[in-house]
Amino acid sequence: MIDELARAEGAVAACADAPAWALSEHDLIAVLDATHRLQQRLAAVQLAAVRELDGRGAAVAQGASSTAVWLRHRLRLDDAAARRLVGLAAALDVAPPAVRDALASAAVSAEQARVIADTAATVSAAADAEVTDKAVGVLVEWAGQFDPAVLRRLGARILDHVAPDLAEAAAAAAALAAEAARAARDRHVTISEQAGGCLRLSGILDAETAGLLRAAIDPLSAPAGPDDARGAGQRRHDAFADVCRLALRTGELPDSGGDPAQVVITASYDALAAQVGAGTLDIGLQLTPDTVRRLACDAAVLPAVLGGAGQVLDVGRQRRLITGPLRRALVLRDGGCAFPGCDRPPRWCAAHHIRHWADGGLTSLDNAVLLCGHHHRHVHQADWVVRLGDDGHPEFIPPAWLDPDQLPRRNHYHRRT
Repeated sequence: MIDELARAEGAVAACADAPAWALSEHDLIAVLDATHRLQQRLAAVQLAAVRELDGRGAAVAQGASSTAVWLRHRLRLDDAAARRLVGLAAALDVAPPAVRDALASAAVSAEQARVIADTAATVSAAADAEVTDKAVGVLVEWAGQFDPAVLRRLGARILDHVAPDLAEAAAAAAALAAEAARAARDRHVTISEQAGGCLRLSGILDAETAGLLRAAIDPLSAPAGPDDARGAGQRRHDAFADVCRLALRTGELPDSGGDPAQVVITASYDALAAQVGAGTLDIGLQLTPDTVRRLACDAAVLPAVLGGAGQVLDVGRQRRLITGPLRRALVLRDGGCAFPGCDRPPRWCAAHHIRHWADGGLTSLDNAVLLCGHHHRHVHQADWVVRLGDDGHPEFIPPAWLDPDQLPRRNHYHRRT
């Protein structure tokens, strides 16, 4: 397979170098159709590889918390694309073989294959394998005429075409169960950093969570009075912030790496006093000087001394446990989970002794590193070696079975210097 793919890659590379302007309109359309077919065939091969790697647990063995996280780092995908790839691979694995065959023959696109696989799962809950296969055949035929959105709507009534006697009895229950299953599968919230120091919040909530969210923010989203000039979206934003503040005030949130849940801001004292210095949240976003000064009114202030390359030289008074000032030092230095490829923020992390306490390791900045729960367990169980580089930042040496050269690796998600 590797040799065949290498030859195919060479052929595609030769096509990429060919001038498109020299082709006629008819030939350009033929090129478009041919590349689309090739794209679907390659998708079938890629999805088979993803499913096999996922089944073997290869990603977890290499230190990732899941196959989707590993794919994101390996293929430089965003979170949503990586999750879709793993989800489609899993859906095709349990779908009737005709769905995989249709994708491999370029009769359907990857998006259409997902629709057909979902519909087949719904039909199989109400009918036997013969009816399910018949439904798949009809949907594959329709895929030549309809895009995925239309195909999904048609699939909702597929029993009317392939098994009318079952359709009326099964339609309501099957549709409701399928909708609930899709909502549970697709539920997610994505938080992505935007230009200008903002976060973009997007996602899909299941019905229960949607009800909780609306119950929490709707009362706070009403206009404050006739002079309230905020738009509806701005009011919902401010209501969401109020809900978060209320949650933090309860004191009932789980600890974050040994400290109570809290917002941590780093700022230069001299610049802050002069009202010109921005602050940095522990998730890496910037705050304006006015915002930092406002938040500092009712916040604990902890002095820290940093070297020119971002090394933490002193943070308050050292304690026996990796909490308080020492944890602040780790957050300033590591910015989050230090394991290569992990983007989890400090509040998801615990402090790990590089040299174990039981082996005589000190509770000090030079003997500690921030790790999320998954990578904390992984480092304790696997053969990775953790050390601090010459610049005082952590680096990880993989086991020989993973990298025979054992080249040190670093996390570049959190570096701010």
